[in-house]
Amino acid sequence: QLQLVESGGGLVQPGGSLRLSCAVSRFTLDYYSIGWFRQAPGKEREGVSCISSSGSWTNYADSVKGRFTISRDNAKNTVYLQMNSLKPEDTAIYYCAAKRSYCSAYPPAYDYWGQGTQVTVSS
Repeated sequence: QLQLVESGGGLVQPGGSLRLSCAVSRFTLDYYSIGWFRQAPGKEREGVSCISSSGSWTNYADSVKGRFTISRDNAKNTVYLQMNSLKPEDTAIYYCAAKRSYCSAYPPAYDYWGQGTQVTVSS
């Protein structure tokens, strides 16, 4: 089974930046699309961004377009989420997840999940 471990979360002021990492182990990342999701207290888990297995296709939630950038380094078995111009409404636990084939914004479509990393945007 794939294991995914997120890192890079923390407390940041509005307008600041963070880079989240999703390190994948036990299997090669080459055949998996990776999605980033987030869940705020009292809210459902929502899709933030996804990158295809080849890295040639990405998508973003409207709420983060132009501020977040997803990328992957298959040689390092790691996917990144660069988050700029952070807002208080970005506060949530961020999860990465893996699935075969195409990206999806639907959490149940993913087979493997990390444990999450907390992102808090506050002054």
